[in-house]
Amino acid sequence: MSNHYNFNITNPEIETQIDDLMAQMTLEEKVGQTVQAHVNHDNAEEMIARLRKGQIGSILTIFEIEHINRAQKIAVEESRLGIPLLVGCDVIHGLRTIFPIPLANSCTWDPDLVEAAAHIYAEEAIAQGIHWSFAPMIDITRDPRWGRIAEGAGEDPFLGAAMAAAQVRGFQSPLSNGRKLTACPKHYCAYGWAEAGKDYNSTDLSERTLRDIVLPPFKAAFEAGAGTTMSAFNDISGIPATANEFTLRQILRDEWGFKGIVVSDWNSVGELIPHGFAADLKEAAKRAFLAGVELDMASDGYHTHLADLIREGVVPEKRLDEAVRRVLRLKFALGLFENAQTDPAGSLPALLKPAYREKALEAATKSMVLLKNDDNLLPLQPKKIKRLAVIGPLADDHYEILGSWSWTGQAEDSETILQGLQQVLPPTVEIVTAPGCDLKGETEPDFEVAVTAAKDADFAVLVVGESQDMSGEAHNRTQLGLPGHQQALLEAVHATGTPVVVVLLSGRPLVIPWMAENISAILQAWQGGIRTGRSVADLLVGNANPSGKLTATWPRSVGQIPIYYYYKNTGRPAAGPGTKQFDDPFRTIYLDEEVSPQFPFGFGLSYSEFEYANLQINKKVVNLQDPLAISVEVTNSSTVAGDEIVQLYVRDLVGEVTRPVKELKGFQRVHLEASETKTVQIEVPVQSLGFHGLDMTYKVEPGDFKVWVGPNSVEGLEGSFTVRANL
Repeated sequence: MSNHYNFNITNPEIETQIDDLMAQMTLEEKVGQTVQAHVNHDNAEEMIARLRKGQIGSILTIFEIEHINRAQKIAVEESRLGIPLLVGCDVIHGLRTIFPIPLANSCTWDPDLVEAAAHIYAEEAIAQGIHWSFAPMIDITRDPRWGRIAEGAGEDPFLGAAMAAAQVRGFQSPLSNGRKLTACPKHYCAYGWAEAGKDYNSTDLSERTLRDIVLPPFKAAFEAGAGTTMSAFNDISGIPATANEFTLRQILRDEWGFKGIVVSDWNSVGELIPHGFAADLKEAAKRAFLAGVELDMASDGYHTHLADLIREGVVPEKRLDEAVRRVLRLKFALGLFENAQTDPAGSLPALLKPAYREKALEAATKSMVLLKNDDNLLPLQPKKIKRLAVIGPLADDHYEILGSWSWTGQAEDSETILQGLQQVLPPTVEIVTAPGCDLKGETEPDFEVAVTAAKDADFAVLVVGESQDMSGEAHNRTQLGLPGHQQALLEAVHATGTPVVVVLLSGRPLVIPWMAENISAILQAWQGGIRTGRSVADLLVGNANPSGKLTATWPRSVGQIPIYYYYKNTGRPAAGPGTKQFDDPFRTIYLDEEVSPQFPFGFGLSYSEFEYANLQINKKVVNLQDPLAISVEVTNSSTVAGDEIVQLYVRDLVGEVTRPVKELKGFQRVHLEASETKTVQIEVPVQSLGFHGLDMTYKVEPGDFKVWVGPNSVEGLEGSFTVRANL
């Protein structure tokens, strides 16, 4: 699927068409191309009038084909110049075939699978008349309190860049109906750095952190050809992202040469006023436009004030012409001038295809992470089970498992975990079920039936976690344990003495110290989309082997947040895992908690057992332009075939600025049959080992490096090499 469209490449033929169209446009019609309008039943007549006048260039919040086609017909046939509309929509992890939430998808560590999933999102969207997806969200974050951690790829910039590029390629690959769709990597930028995990909050970070951690996924997305990006709600060290000339013009345009469109987030132009960065909407429109935001989503600041700002000489018309050319360039590239209509007959047949459901099952299965499996409690052995208790408020749920940003999905399309177990277990296993309590503690719990069911069963599967509206945009939490009465239910079921397997569903890492200590088997199933139930069931009974690995660190306590693997050493680092105050108080530690996480980045168990041996580095001393190839032998020493995700980390031991203790620089997913050994080789370009130095230029410093290859960020074989200056 590598034959994807690059919307940053200009076409001379299209440029000529744009020249002809620009020569005919009035000032108001040019401004119209910079307006993205929110259309609903209440303002429909006003919007239709504006469409006829050529005062709207893009629309969103319309999902029905007939309404989209009507709007396009008015724009093309009833406006003076007949310019079609860009139609945008938040197609985040599926339109009708809902896949796992993006954080879960990243836990597959499988860019090819993530690319294929995004292509399915695009196929379903384009069939509904949508040709612009406000995705992928590629914000790096270290804070699981932030609700939108569910929507990204976690904490690491290297993995985040791989997932960002994969999704852009998937969205922008050729579609079966011959149409094209463009991606919109967001939110540019530093949105995931929100203080205290509060959505829309301020961010304050160094330029070096911005360049080394936050921006690499965006750069990867643009290099993959993304046609648009979206500015963020937050400010960045005092300058709102929607009016930040440093990020929007200096980096994005001047340094990276991005030729696509920048669209504001919803009313983020208008929100420059409460930010205290603009006195009124007119000033907000001026600041955002001059900073480099071409399309104003939903604030109407450009519609109301941009023409006047140009007439007054405050905004040069040349800048408006540049913005309009970018909008028209994308419309031509998408083929909208040739045909803006969508055939309604192709709508339903494009949704929920059997192949799409199978791919959603694969993604859900590969995304789930086995966090604990003491004494090999899993997989369950159906021949040894007469009665299985399936307990918990999410055990028979069709809706919450879809996750946030799935409003175009349908609950009836999904399989519950109870249904999945009924499908895979033989009729000799009696399944008894009870919710025990509700999700949020809004009603009094009824533990008695659940506890009785557990007492009378050979095993209990307890399905607990978050509702879909506990994560996602504007859904932040300070307490990351099980909500409502679920923790009490867990302890009551555990007290029966029946072996308990917890299936945990959430949109973020949770804080589960009691569960981690007391429950023998824990499967993190995230919010896995429409195939959650069958995926969980297949994993529990061994029809599938867990292979997912965490892409965000799980804390022991909320007080550890922010927590992440690529931290920097201090002058007084912690002595090691388990270190507390009484060991040595004058260290970077806590008085009342270990410094190590509950589960580290890259962690995930399997029913297979993998052993690493014979770490080899092709050159112990490398020049800056040399290839660096690192290999390791991985053996499946078990009787169960499985997938291992081999991870490579490096550390630059001395730098002109301090460097992290580890940085992910390579990974490979490898399948191993029982008793099979494979040599896994990962190539690491020496040029990828750099950072932004004192003068804020990117450099690779000569010196000594450590390298680790292993199953996660805290285990692995260790080696070393030296980078020297080119002779």
